[in-house]
Amino acid sequence: MAENPVTDYPNADAIPAALVGPSSSLDGLRILVTGLGVTGFPAAVHLGERGADVIVVDGDEHADVSEKIQILEVFDVDIRRGEQHVTTLPEEALDLVVTSPGWRPDHPLLLAAAEAGVPVIGEVELAWRIRGTNDATWLAITGTNGKTTTTTMLESMLVANGMKAKACGNIGAPLLEAVLEPGLEVLAIELSSFQLHWQYSLSADAAAVLNIAPDHLDWHGSADAYEAAKAKIYQQAKTACIYNVADEVTLHMVEEADVVDGAKAIGFTTGIPRPGELGVVEDILVDRAFIPQRYSSAAELASLDDVAAATGVPGRAPADHQVANALAAAALARSIGVPGQAISEGLKNHSLGAHRMVTVAENNGITWVDDSKATNTHAANASLGSFDSIVWIAGGLPKGADFTSLFADHGHRLRALVLIGSDDSAFRDAIAATAPDLDVIRIEPALAVDSGVPRRRGEAVVAAAVEAAAGIATSGDTVLLAPAAASMDQFLNYNTRGELFTQAVHAHLGS
Repeated sequence: MAENPVTDYPNADAIPAALVGPSSSLDGLRILVTGLGVTGFPAAVHLGERGADVIVVDGDEHADVSEKIQILEVFDVDIRRGEQHVTTLPEEALDLVVTSPGWRPDHPLLLAAAEAGVPVIGEVELAWRIRGTNDATWLAITGTNGKTTTTTMLESMLVANGMKAKACGNIGAPLLEAVLEPGLEVLAIELSSFQLHWQYSLSADAAAVLNIAPDHLDWHGSADAYEAAKAKIYQQAKTACIYNVADEVTLHMVEEADVVDGAKAIGFTTGIPRPGELGVVEDILVDRAFIPQRYSSAAELASLDDVAAATGVPGRAPADHQVANALAAAALARSIGVPGQAISEGLKNHSLGAHRMVTVAENNGITWVDDSKATNTHAANASLGSFDSIVWIAGGLPKGADFTSLFADHGHRLRALVLIGSDDSAFRDAIAATAPDLDVIRIEPALAVDSGVPRRRGEAVVAAAVEAAAGIATSGDTVLLAPAAASMDQFLNYNTRGELFTQAVHAHLGS
């Protein structure tokens, strides 16, 4: 059953019609924007530029946002910083709230907005409505893991085909800025469950869900709510809904989606594909979905060597999850007619993003790998499955996760666990249940002091973890930073965690 945006999303019918189009006047509308971050700031600028009476609230009154404030003041934006401004609605009557992905649905201010009859939307809904006459193709990607890699692979394929394309959304350029950028032909859009939760009317040209595993349960409240948010990417898809053959949840999402007539369900598999799927035959990525003779033949797209080059392991067999990412990107590209040659060239030209299975050093037979982007169990599972003998550095904010399966599936690979993070109880419970004999070195949480320099926070934690791992690892081992948890308890973000790890490894090795 398709969702009804009026009944399933309180006050959606009250979203101001004037939002549509990038230049129509918003005079007379009072709009509240939550946060001054990568979502809130461009939203406030755009809305203020169009004449809306914009109020921005941000609970952090200490961050240096002076440059942003100077720009917002040009448009007479009312900026209110401090916790007292984010606990409930302002006294002024509001026409709309534009919220940032970091704000949970149960935030008191957002609940108060719903109670007062004020519609709440996010960046995706805002961008979709203001795109106006911008006819750029929207290719949307979500999933628990692999979103960023798939999005950048897709962008590279599109560029190789001579298209003016941009990776945006939860990666690279904010979606709002990309929509307003003239000349773009295709948007490769990474969307998180947070972003999808707050959108109601998106109708992507093609959409893909890469995989689904429990994540962000603290934000969504339940696994069902998390999956429901992800599934929204398929609603009203125009051309193709791309799903993972190995993940039945993604197929079920497609089956339940209310799509535009003619939209196709297209699977991808790392095995031999059936008609209607993309897959692998004798080390070649092939298409049996977007060709007329799909029941009797397949179109060659690229090779596993191309995927290896795209994922930073030339000359080696690429990991299965990276092959799956490449196939999903290829399916989206094929949905708009990109030829196989461009898909192959796009993979060859692709560079893997930072902190995603990056080998930062090799010394005395020991390999040091930064996969700080592995912020949940699903991503860590893929990381652990890529190596044979591992000294694992893990821990952080667990987000309600259960780590038991990681130790059950990969305990035989683990030489030791170096445990970071402020709360290790979930890891300890999993170890006790499945790997009680595993050597565990606990890094003292008190080391995570705030140095006053945000990007150095957690430096002592990582340095101690690297020294501990170095004392255990021997030739043939991989020291793997794949935390399986979020970073914000001890670090600014996962990027900082990865950067500090790389620096600590180089300092230890004297390089």
